[in-house]
Amino acid sequence: MEIRMEGVWKSFGDKTVLRDVSMAFPQGSVTCLMGPSGCGKTTLLRIVMGLVKPDRGRVSGVPEGISVLFQEDRLCQGFSPVANVRLVTGRSVPEEEIRELLGRLGLEDSLDLPARELSGGMSRRAALCRALLASGELLILDEPFKGLDPETRERAAGLVREYARGRTLLFVTHDSREAALLGGTVRRLDGFPERP
Repeated sequence: MEIRMEGVWKSFGDKTVLRDVSMAFPQGSVTCLMGPSGCGKTTLLRIVMGLVKPDRGRVSGVPEGISVLFQEDRLCQGFSPVANVRLVTGRSVPEEEIRELLGRLGLEDSLDLPARELSGGMSRRAALCRALLASGELLILDEPFKGLDPETRERAAGLVREYARGRTLLFVTHDSREAALLGGTVRRLDGFPERP
């Protein structure tokens, strides 16, 4: 079933960030949302997730199972990367598979370190691994490659393509090179001026 947004509006105080947005995300599709900061990309994701209610309009077709990489890594700082992934997957994913994917993301030497000892880029990769291994039919990634160098970003993008196969992927980036790495349809959200 495709996800549909119809006539969605959202304001915060006097600022309208989404104005009459209508778009569809077919099942199994890859869609990149791009646009300037503050144009409503993250708000749109949060509306799809059900974390924010639109002021007007409706969203339909969202599956129950959603895997998410937020803008923030949201790792439990005292837990290792493996344990952070396990919090989401439970016993549904073997530990060997968690360790293998973390290793493919370049964290093979940090699998058992507490998250507080990881660099920003390492934390991002651990959070990405968690989202990829969670079982949602819809995969939402908000700036998945921020803080990663070009080589690591390409490796991570390849793994996103591999693990997103068959799922609906909706992701946000400011970088057209990242959009090209993941392919799919690019949808631009343009900022709206604040009303006087």
